[in-house]
Amino acid sequence: MRNNQPVTQREYVLSEEAVLISRSDLKGNVTYANPTFVEVSGYSRDELIGAPHNLLRHPDMPEAAYADFWKTIQAGETWQGVVKNRRKNGDHYWVHATVAPLRDGERIVGYTSVRRKAAGKAVARAEKIYAEIREKANPATTR
Repeated sequence: MRNNQPVTQREYVLSEEAVLISRSDLKGNVTYANPTFVEVSGYSRDELIGAPHNLLRHPDMPEAAYADFWKTIQAGETWQGVVKNRRKNGDHYWVHATVAPLRDGERIVGYTSVRRKAAGKAVARAEKIYAEIREKANPATTR
């Protein structure tokens, strides 16, 4: 799993109005990024387009969360969840993400992701659950 470093433990707080939109190909490479997504990520548009979307993966996110994510969207279904992403400078931000297959007729040709600021209670719940998942996956490294 990609382990993007460094991390700062500083949170970049999204505004209530912010809507981050991106599209990716079937392999997860970014094909479109709206201006808000570019700004929040800290990367330039040129750095994002063509790059794997997991460029934003925060090391606190457990691999199991992404396994469920990929299983769901590759089956043609919509996935929703709370995600901790890493900005280019190592800061992080929390979003509630909705990811849906992009279709050409019946064929899936990519994925669209729409993200908004995650609610505080949802973040607290996600932090607890993700820590438990990481501990179960790596009991020796979390003590």
